[in-house]
Amino acid sequence: MPHSISQPPAVEERTLLDELNHRIKNELASVINLVSFKAIWTDNADAKEELSNVVDLLHQHVEVHSILTMPDRDAFVDAGDQLRKLGLAMSRCKLDRMNIHLLLSIDTLPLESERSWLLALAVYELMTNAVRHACFDGRDGEIKIKLMRAGSWVNCRVTDNGSGLARIKPGRGLRIVGDLAKSMGGRMGHTFSTTSTSFVLDFPLTQRELHANRAVVARRPRTGRRSKAMPSLPSAPIVGERATPLTAQPQL
Repeated sequence: MPHSISQPPAVEERTLLDELNHRIKNELASVINLVSFKAIWTDNADAKEELSNVVDLLHQHVEVHSILTMPDRDAFVDAGDQLRKLGLAMSRCKLDRMNIHLLLSIDTLPLESERSWLLALAVYELMTNAVRHACFDGRDGEIKIKLMRAGSWVNCRVTDNGSGLARIKPGRGLRIVGDLAKSMGGRMGHTFSTTSTSFVLDFPLTQRELHANRAVVARRPRTGRRSKAMPSLPSAPIVGERATPLTAQPQL
């Protein structure tokens, strides 16, 4: 009678993600060390400068990866602050080099750490999509990120001023964003035109998040401003939106 072969225990998704993050960081560190070594030993001044620029760029990519690493604790995170850090890191490693300006209009928004992480992943994918596919037709590139609470829902918009007609067919990145929105109980919508592209993520707050956000509101001075009901998906690109430019901050 043949012996039964026991199945190995399933590896938890968190363990697999930890291994992937650890491996990526190690590989990036190896590349940084190699390029740094070449920069030190070369006698060519131009080559030394270019290699040093590559090292700086790799360090900025490490910073983006660190911000997008899955959190290891069940706590509350200010999603607005996390998106600011992500925007600054992406400006340094991608946007500034392509003359694309980033504008932020972001509220303080306490979210459970894993859900704040999922939101950051979605915004990263949308910003990367704009960098790769937007056609600015000679205009200065611009990406706007707006994050706000509307009643018991969260509304996050990522808009760029590039032509989006070539992006109507969803690619892998947009499918990932749609899946991330669904995992938070929400939805993703978009609008395209010849001069702009706008994506919006709407998702409901959990009960814990509602309590945390109400506590934040209670600490603010009264302004008479009311929260709106559950937001609807935009039918047109954002026009005339007020946003503040991302300014240089200390190293993260």
